[in-house]
Amino acid sequence: MTVRDRATLAKVAAKVPAVTTAFWIIKILATTLGETAGDTVSMSLNLGYLTATIVFVAILLLLVWRQVAADRYRPALYWATIIASTTAGTTLADFATRSLGIGYPGGSLLLLGCVVASLALWHNRLGSVSVATVHEPRAELFYWLTITFSQTLGTALGDWTADTGGLGYGGAAILFGIVLAGIAGLYLWTAVDRVLLFWSAFILTRPLGAAVGDFLDKPVDHGGLAFSRPYASAALVIAIVVLVLLKPLYPSERRAT
Repeated sequence: MTVRDRATLAKVAAKVPAVTTAFWIIKILATTLGETAGDTVSMSLNLGYLTATIVFVAILLLLVWRQVAADRYRPALYWATIIASTTAGTTLADFATRSLGIGYPGGSLLLLGCVVASLALWHNRLGSVSVATVHEPRAELFYWLTITFSQTLGTALGDWTADTGGLGYGGAAILFGIVLAGIAGLYLWTAVDRVLLFWSAFILTRPLGAAVGDFLDKPVDHGGLAFSRPYASAALVIAIVVLVLLKPLYPSERRAT
């Protein structure tokens, strides 16, 4: 490979961050923020699930457009888009499972179908769903579509497990934490397909964040700590900003996924 080829490869591989331990920590914080921020707008501000969903989806579409138009990976833009997708996923899942009345099982199955369909279409059109291939507009659009569906599915799964599974928010967080630890073990000690493990972990970090977010801001008599949603959201934003500044996760560090 020539110097020019390496430079070209570095340029096209620069739209998504490295998938490292820091990536997953920031992702979990972002999904927790999605829960608290989504609840702040839809519940604390009394805008309702539909209005909040319209607001957050509009913000998400704007950020995805900016992300696709960007010439390289930009940490602030990327993580803002992740936060927008998880916040939109929170209100969209709540609207589907509560306002539309299809319930957690129906909502989870519907959203799982959306995730599988998005991945299948992505693979059919481009031949791979690995994040290492996300460097051109079509792959990026599939990437963000799949992420948004997975964030919405994760919200429904987290609420289903905590509310109707009898585990409560703390128990649901522990359950999903154990499952994610199992996926990490498979990554470290087996040859299970890395792309499968990535998307499994990406989906399951969302119900973990949903459970943790609800545990922080739900009333004590509902199993939460009754923290202020705006304050909890602000604290999570600060933590994410600090981590992104300390560890920007440039694509050159990316492990194969």
